[in-house]
Amino acid sequence: MINKTEIYILSGFLGSGKTSLLKNALKQEKENGRQIAVIMNELGKVSIDSDEVEEDTPLKELLNGCVCCTIQGQFETQLHSLLQENKLDAIYIETTGVAHPIEVLDACMSPLFANDVVVKCIVTTVDVHRWQDRGSLSIQLQKLLQEQIRHADVILLNKADTLSESAKAALLYEVQSINPQAACVFTSYSSIQLKLLTSAKLSEKQAHQQAHVEKQLHLKTFVYEFKNSVDLEKFEDWLRYTPDTIYRMKGYLRFTHSTDTYSFQYSYGMPLYMKELLKMPTNLVIIGENLRHEQLKKELTTLDQV
Repeated sequence: MINKTEIYILSGFLGSGKTSLLKNALKQEKENGRQIAVIMNELGKVSIDSDEVEEDTPLKELLNGCVCCTIQGQFETQLHSLLQENKLDAIYIETTGVAHPIEVLDACMSPLFANDVVVKCIVTTVDVHRWQDRGSLSIQLQKLLQEQIRHADVILLNKADTLSESAKAALLYEVQSINPQAACVFTSYSSIQLKLLTSAKLSEKQAHQQAHVEKQLHLKTFVYEFKNSVDLEKFEDWLRYTPDTIYRMKGYLRFTHSTDTYSFQYSYGMPLYMKELLKMPTNLVIIGENLRHEQLKKELTTLDQV
């Protein structure tokens, strides 16, 4: 019998820890000597997270759309070419933060390669603080968060190190009432043992609510390319006043106080800066509901003045 290529679908809302999970899984897969490839789907026109994947790992990027609606045909083509070009043990698919996992699963069932792959599981990462405060999101996004949990086979309750035991218990009860079948694990930085994924089984999936990125969720992306170094204090002042409808930012920045390039991640009001060894293109990707592009461009252009 021909060994089928395993597929792992990484789901979860914007900024919940999918890329950390991917890095963690790839490291362990490499240690185990397995041949792995990655498909990354980004809503924006430029990719940021793909820099986290090592160069010797086959990688396909799908930009400026979502696998589950606008670019499903492209996804099938890329997945097919990965399977044709490489002898693979597994493929990890990192979805956009607003993808519906069942629609990604459907896209993996193309007649082109259905006999060559086995979808092992859908893993959903949940930012526990975002979940606790989900009432501040639009009704559509609240439904999406629930759907991502409902259809998961493994659920990582991430960023849980700051929660009390009673808060953890309440959270676990809420999540298990939505999906009693999935394995639920509390994590920090999406750190898990790979066996949790490789031993998981894809459960039978029920009917789902469609979540088209632009039609139902009204989510947009905005990309700004900085020409100059930015004053960190002014940049953080700008961050403080960004609207709550901006859910995620990521990119690379250079600041006036340093010659280094920094990777920048932002979700749920929390900025994170990490020094990069390489000079990266200073693009900033912003994802949110009903983004005011002209206003953002004006504000960022002001920050970009020398």
